[in-house]
Amino acid sequence: MTQPEEKKTRNRSKIKKVRNILLKIIGAIVIAIVLFLGIVYITNVISSNSEAKRIESYGQHVSVDGKNMNVLIQGEGKETIVLLPGYGTATPALDFKLLIDELSPFYKVVAVEPFGYGLSDETEKERTAENIVSEVHEALQQLNINRYMLMGHSIAGIYGVDYVNKYPDEVTAFIGIDSSVPTQPSITDAKFPLKTFALLRNSGLLRLMMKVSADPYDGLAFDDQTVEQMKIISNKNMYNPTTLNEMDHIYSNFKGAHDLTFPKNLPLLLFVQANNEGVEGWIPLHEEQIKDSVHGKVITMDGSHYLHHTQFKEIAENFRAYMEGIK
Repeated sequence: MTQPEEKKTRNRSKIKKVRNILLKIIGAIVIAIVLFLGIVYITNVISSNSEAKRIESYGQHVSVDGKNMNVLIQGEGKETIVLLPGYGTATPALDFKLLIDELSPFYKVVAVEPFGYGLSDETEKERTAENIVSEVHEALQQLNINRYMLMGHSIAGIYGVDYVNKYPDEVTAFIGIDSSVPTQPSITDAKFPLKTFALLRNSGLLRLMMKVSADPYDGLAFDDQTVEQMKIISNKNMYNPTTLNEMDHIYSNFKGAHDLTFPKNLPLLLFVQANNEGVEGWIPLHEEQIKDSVHGKVITMDGSHYLHHTQFKEIAENFRAYMEGIK
């Protein structure tokens, strides 16, 4: 073998060794990823089964379309407030707890957990505003609740404006807690990555992400037991098929409500986040909503989108003063 041939042979041998090392490294990485995902998945299954046994029931079940909708009723006041949650609020009745505790000494407070939320069943029925509104109304009918004030957070502003127009003889006032506005410019027809969200949920990666994320309840006035239950039920409900279907209908639900307005003579009180930087003209959008209302009022508040987590006392006090003022 000549010297050049020996050199070529040595080079080929070196390349082969490097290639084998790279293949082993890649193989080890792939195996590590598979093992990691397997551990995450198994941990999620075990944790879900364990947590299901630790969920403490609250409220009562009402039969709607052959399924159970969970409703919490607190207080014995003559007037009734019906609370509706924002999109993705996994445990509505517990999420509203601080506000409910402030309102219930004076009112009968009814927190409705739509299908896919809290301790309610899921449903395969499309999450159109029409269906959601109809289901909430049916739950109230089952409970013989026929006259009430509607108080809603976030996207409940969209369902709420539909609701009050469908059942004007039942709703005596609408109160928004940083409620969505049909004309807000931030809503587009861009498609959400629903399959990705479903994969995150089913693989257990969503649980891991929530585990390593900042505690959303840190520093709030919730007691430890309530926080634990909210976290457990959030793990159960987050990105479930029902709420993903609702996500898929967000644009069409906003579009369907675009030309709807609150009735002129309906008392309309809107608590609005003062420093919302995510939606252009957030306060003017709400001021536009009340401009033709006989009893319309906007109250701005400092805080996050979940104003009722920190401003629950102020919301209750301002609401009571407002209702007294229009009598």
